[in-house]
Amino acid sequence: MRRVSSFVAVLLLAFALSANAECRGKLYLTLDTGTMTQADHIARVLREENVKATFFLANEKTFRNDYTLDPSWDSYWKARAQEGHAFGNHTWSHHWAVRDDDGNIMMRDAAGKTHTLDHQGLCNEFKKVESAFQRATGQNLSNVWRAPGGRVTQNSLRYAASCGYPVHAHWDDAGFIGDELPSEQYSNQALLDRALKNIRAGDDLMMHLGIRSRKEPLAPIQQPLIQGLKARGFCFATLEAGGR
Repeated sequence: MRRVSSFVAVLLLAFALSANAECRGKLYLTLDTGTMTQADHIARVLREENVKATFFLANEKTFRNDYTLDPSWDSYWKARAQEGHAFGNHTWSHHWAVRDDDGNIMMRDAAGKTHTLDHQGLCNEFKKVESAFQRATGQNLSNVWRAPGGRVTQNSLRYAASCGYPVHAHWDDAGFIGDELPSEQYSNQALLDRALKNIRAGDDLMMHLGIRSRKEPLAPIQQPLIQGLKARGFCFATLEAGGR
């Protein structure tokens, strides 16, 4: 009995030391909306791994033929908010910035059509997302935003700051997990191996909750990715709480 008790005591001590040890470095897992085909899978993995992520919200068309910020998705966002995740703004229309034209921002939509936004127009893009998120969760977004496609201009950065979003969150090169890449050329295993090899402390990791341009969903590698990064001594923080 003494041997067993001593062994258990050693295990408990090792566990306590491990639990109290500081992580080697923080990582920031960020998730953009997209088609939402992988939304439930990703939410389950985050719960199982006890990882908090930062979601960037835009009003994008989903696999259910509705939109990510419709009331039909309120329960999803409310559940994620209750779990303690952070939320940033990804603009309502999800149009990509192309260039500045005097005081305007020239934008392009998924069909290639050009749109023009002025200062107030960009603020309105943010406000629509804020209103939908508050309706769904009763909470406010953090002051972090991500431009669709990561495309920013001088005007968009300056206007965003004055609209209440002084922090733009791009992803790091190693943190581009690759769910936008064609699965015929980039297998899940190859992308997982690359990420585990190259990700470093402080990196912003980016994935989507579903994307049309990849036949084989990348979401199944999320759990082995998180587990592999934890094994390397990393821990996860939200951009809101982490303050990169």
